[in-house]
Amino acid sequence: MLTFIVVSTIAIFALTRIEDHILRRILGVALIVISIYFALFSQKIKLPTTKRVQVGAGTLSGLMGGFFGMQGPPAVLYFIQSEPSKEHYMAMTQTYFLIGNVMMTFVRAYNGFFTTTVLTDYCFGLGGVVIGTTLGAYVFIQVTCPFHICFIIITQNLLDSGCKVTNY
Repeated sequence: MLTFIVVSTIAIFALTRIEDHILRRILGVALIVISIYFALFSQKIKLPTTKRVQVGAGTLSGLMGGFFGMQGPPAVLYFIQSEPSKEHYMAMTQTYFLIGNVMMTFVRAYNGFFTTTVLTDYCFGLGGVVIGTTLGAYVFIQVTCPFHICFIIITQNLLDSGCKVTNY
């Protein structure tokens, strides 16, 4: 978490100096690489839960979170490997995303990225969070672990891709 906080803060500060077209290209490459990894290699490669892997996942998550507001894929990959049950997995990811998103919101506000338009969209997004949390809680109870892993990965990548393509 510490690595994520430091790297995402630096990435958000760097956003004021990077042009949009460069960020979009980086995002496109990142989404393609992540999708290929999850589609082809995620079941074959098992990452150990060492400090080096934690720092690597935190760094990637921080870069993706700071630049694109999409810190999920590296964190999901790490937590799927490290947590013994789906309940522990959900507890860890929800805590990680809550702390990370609150921290990144404050850093973005400090850098002038939190405007009235963003606040309006944020309020609409909270409605989506309520709906998603309700549906997700129902699905979470119903599914077994292997399906739940695939479901999370596919859903997260589709939502992240859709949001980024439409500039949300």
